[in-house]
Amino acid sequence: MMLLLMKYALCVHLIYSDIVQRSREELKAIREPNPGLKPTLAIIQVLCIVICPDFVSTQIGLNVMQICLPHQCREEEVIEEILRLNADSRVHGIFLHLPQSFLSKSVCNAIKPQKDVDGVSDLNVGRVVLGDQRDGFASPVAGAVLEMLARHGVYLFMAVLLGLEGPLKATLQFLLQNNGMMVQTHQWSSKHLSHFEVFVAAVVICQHVVRSSRRWIQEQQYQPWRLRPLKLQSLSPVPSDIEISRAQTPKPISQLAQEIGLLPEELEAYGNTKAKVHLSLLNRLQHQPNGKYVLVAGITPTPLGEGKSTVTIGLVQALSAHLKLNSFACLRQPSQGPTFGVKGGAAGGGYAQVIPMEEFNLHLTGDIHAITAANNLVAAAIDARILHEATQSDRALYSRLVPSVNGVRCFSPIQMARLQHLGINKSDPSGLTPEEVRAFVRLDLDPEKVTWQRVVDTNDRFLRKITVGQTQFDIAVASEIMAILALTDGLADMRARLGLMVVGSSRNGQSITADDLGVTGALAVLMKDAIKPTLMQTLEGTPVFVHAGPFANIAHGNSSVLADKLALKLVGEEGYVVTEAGFGADIGMEKFFNIKCRTSGLRPDVVVLVATVRALKMHGGGPNVTAGVPLPKEYINENLQLVADGCSNLKKQIQIAHLFGVSVVVALNVFKTDTQAEIDMVCRIAEASGASAAVQCHHWSRGGRGSVELAHAVKKVASQKNHFQFLYNLQVRPEKIRTIAQKVYGADDIELSPEAQAKIDHYNQQGFGALPICMAKTHLSLSHMPEKKGVPTGFILPIRDIRASIGAGFIYPLVGTMSTMPGLPTRPCFYDIDLDPVTEEIKGLF
Repeated sequence: MMLLLMKYALCVHLIYSDIVQRSREELKAIREPNPGLKPTLAIIQVLCIVICPDFVSTQIGLNVMQICLPHQCREEEVIEEILRLNADSRVHGIFLHLPQSFLSKSVCNAIKPQKDVDGVSDLNVGRVVLGDQRDGFASPVAGAVLEMLARHGVYLFMAVLLGLEGPLKATLQFLLQNNGMMVQTHQWSSKHLSHFEVFVAAVVICQHVVRSSRRWIQEQQYQPWRLRPLKLQSLSPVPSDIEISRAQTPKPISQLAQEIGLLPEELEAYGNTKAKVHLSLLNRLQHQPNGKYVLVAGITPTPLGEGKSTVTIGLVQALSAHLKLNSFACLRQPSQGPTFGVKGGAAGGGYAQVIPMEEFNLHLTGDIHAITAANNLVAAAIDARILHEATQSDRALYSRLVPSVNGVRCFSPIQMARLQHLGINKSDPSGLTPEEVRAFVRLDLDPEKVTWQRVVDTNDRFLRKITVGQTQFDIAVASEIMAILALTDGLADMRARLGLMVVGSSRNGQSITADDLGVTGALAVLMKDAIKPTLMQTLEGTPVFVHAGPFANIAHGNSSVLADKLALKLVGEEGYVVTEAGFGADIGMEKFFNIKCRTSGLRPDVVVLVATVRALKMHGGGPNVTAGVPLPKEYINENLQLVADGCSNLKKQIQIAHLFGVSVVVALNVFKTDTQAEIDMVCRIAEASGASAAVQCHHWSRGGRGSVELAHAVKKVASQKNHFQFLYNLQVRPEKIRTIAQKVYGADDIELSPEAQAKIDHYNQQGFGALPICMAKTHLSLSHMPEKKGVPTGFILPIRDIRASIGAGFIYPLVGTMSTMPGLPTRPCFYDIDLDPVTEEIKGLF
């Protein structure tokens, strides 16, 4: 008997040593390409004592996180701790060292199966029974018993399990039966097995942590998505956009998220068809190489638009659903102003749409409403501060700004920041001198120099100027807060940018910021959910991020940096992210390169330049195109001369892209009135003008199938090395505007008004001269004159004024008269929009 026990103990030691060695080697192999990886085992217990998994972990090289709960803790507290560890990407294994009374079904099943290294959850036990342990683990004790039987060379015809309950009993019983043994269980406790198996079980737990970390690493590495495309049944003639959208049943957003590699804890659902994605994803995928970065821009458009959004969506549908490549579209959130105005929605069109298009075009997840609330809070704070400073003494202001609470005065953190900005290094409110109190409480805002406007997300021309109070409203997407949302790279950066926003000047010429108003923290709170991109899907079930929608004339007109960064990580190094720039390439693309790429550090691999025969005919001398008015016959009938002459604009936009060293694929968005001769002419001229490829696209009528040729061209060109460069040096201050005017727009020179020159001098003195330039000009011409089509020459670009968005991080010169509040046309779209009171279906949206 003694000899048998010695042999048994020796076998346990050999098994233990062998598993420790194998785990060390596996961990070393994992860490070589991932030196920052620290596999961690979290142990939840009620007494903080050293236990076997803790001791063994140090031998293998794992990190151990001990969570000590009080004796009186409730089941809900244990589950809450487990859920926190589930969501922590630094933790790769969870082990419960708790009394039996704590190990309820609810507690055990709260552990994420991928982290359940003790194999106690029902899902892991079920996977053992089904023979599927790819994403979970079997009980280490059961594994230890089988390992010892195998090492002894013992084969049992019948095994009797004594005193076992729960997951261990079920797992061990199945594994023994699976090895050809008959198994009986009895309710009789025995101590003979527990002493020797404990270290083997502990080392198996640690081995599971190592394997869990390997799985975690594999999840972060590029792999083709298990994307299930939605089948598209295209009809002819093509129905209305809303009919097409309603005919397709979208996948549950949780299913799409799982297909593209998102974890459940990274998703915040807003119903079944859209969800916010947490920024923690960037940390989880920080070592994942980025995919290919594709920008969709366009030629100078007609007032109707040329279909950049439909090209973007059609291209991603082709890449994902037809070429089986990981691909993401990143789009701007549309303003409700154009939706109810004349342009309609911005979800794409035909069989290249984001669905449900009603949700995309209307409130979505409330980001624009959050921006409206934040923007108008700043405006209210400005007016309130001017009022209170005008009606109170320094001492009264100070008493109200730093009130006594229970007999104690203290500065808030943002007030401490203002004191430091003023050079007052004091923290005791009673220690300020009268001069310091005055400097602290008096912003002395000049009402004539307040630059901050209220906003609303509706086209309302009568809010452009309001007599009472001498103020005005802008449309919400023109707010600097929207530009900040689009350019920020995280919560801390967003808060800092919000604090830097200049809202006006004091009477002595000092810039007054949101930080000076003390409103920055409140703005960050209002924007905390808006900073997360919204996940939706196309008609073919491919993923789309919808995030931010800055005006493309006074701001940079691109979707958010964060959406692009998240998408580039999710698609992996062999995937594609397709994003869109507002208006023509001379505006949206130039700002994308010079502003967005500077901020994000990202570099594009290829530009897709969208053109239409309709727009080219306009640039070739065709009649005016007016929204809401039928097209003249020149745009319906074949006219090769107009097309050939109009290709001058296409050639110029290709040249603009080449200024930045980026290759161009021309996508001709084909309409049913286009003839084959016109299509062939455009493609031929585009390639002769320097485009790497020029292809016709039929995504509107065919979906992704109609953009497969474009997808192949993009894939080929994106794989080639380009030589990206910025257009100007940030330090060459006055010349930046001239460089854009001459090289991009084709102007002979610029003309600065006295006011504009004074602003340049002022911003240079304030230290803002090294910011990039965001030109605010018409999108309907390369020049400042919207009626000048084609490629205007011989003009001087007039700079009427220059303003600054310091929080967003750019200076914007005003070229001519730019309106930041659109008006409604004679017959707006809302005439056709209605709600069925029975079915609650929206009608008339397009």
